[in-house]
Amino acid sequence: MSNNDTVATAAPAAPVRRSPLSAVYVRPLHRTADDSAQAPYTLFDVVPYSRTIGAEIRGVDLSAEIDPQLQAELHRCLLEWKVIFFRDQRLDSRAHRDMASLWGKPEVHPFLPKADHPEVVLLQRGEHDIPVENVWHSDVSFMKAPAMGSILKAVQVPQTGGDTLWADMAVAYDGLSDAVKERVEGKMAVHRHQFGRGLAPEEKAKKDRENPPQEHPVVRTHPETGQKLIYVNKVFTSHIVGMDRDESDELLEILMREATHPEYQCRFHWEPGSVAFWDNRATQHYACGDYYPDPRTMQRVTITGDVPF
Repeated sequence: MSNNDTVATAAPAAPVRRSPLSAVYVRPLHRTADDSAQAPYTLFDVVPYSRTIGAEIRGVDLSAEIDPQLQAELHRCLLEWKVIFFRDQRLDSRAHRDMASLWGKPEVHPFLPKADHPEVVLLQRGEHDIPVENVWHSDVSFMKAPAMGSILKAVQVPQTGGDTLWADMAVAYDGLSDAVKERVEGKMAVHRHQFGRGLAPEEKAKKDRENPPQEHPVVRTHPETGQKLIYVNKVFTSHIVGMDRDESDELLEILMREATHPEYQCRFHWEPGSVAFWDNRATQHYACGDYYPDPRTMQRVTITGDVPF
């Protein structure tokens, strides 16, 4: 699809509630808050991967200078499609970090191993490192100000497998029943880190003090688009504040299940030099572990965000 094409939008229609054979609330899916037509992109071509989430950007060299006009168009595309993909890029770690810096301050992850710059996380899996990213999650939601976005680069990919999926948590929220929306209105949930199991007890205790549990809205509002988003995930969310544990667990299961519906997802097949840039506020992602025991090496820079509201 060229930058002057648009994804066809169905005429307004009454929502179709799920039948006994349907897993989701079937209705038109809107990738932006009001589903208005977007201005054309003038500096690159956009190839959508699904109706609401995921698009490949063609015609951009991320190792070259990204001037303010290009950065503005890329940011608008990120907000519209929530995760954007690039092929055949030649980003070294410094350029990777510097690109992320255009969007905010790159974080230094308190636990994960680093590449050759402290802001660049090394995600290396293989025969002796079993993949553990194959669960739906939002990066570092255990922080007071979780990530605005993450930029992931493929260094070494398996011959088969190792894809990553992203889920649109705005359309997931829209698909909740009115009864569930009422139950989660104004609720807060506790997020805790799950790292440090291999640390010495003293070091783990120090890291725990430095990274205490945080409370975030169960449904956050995107600070730029205004969309409401489900903001609980399997990895870091422990419970909903003010609910007994059984009710909290039942409601969290309903909310977390929404990320698993293919209607709300896109899927990306990695090649060496592929780059994905996602809006961590609006998405969850899942890295398939189907390549084990083959090696897979990725590098990630995460951009500091704001306090969810």
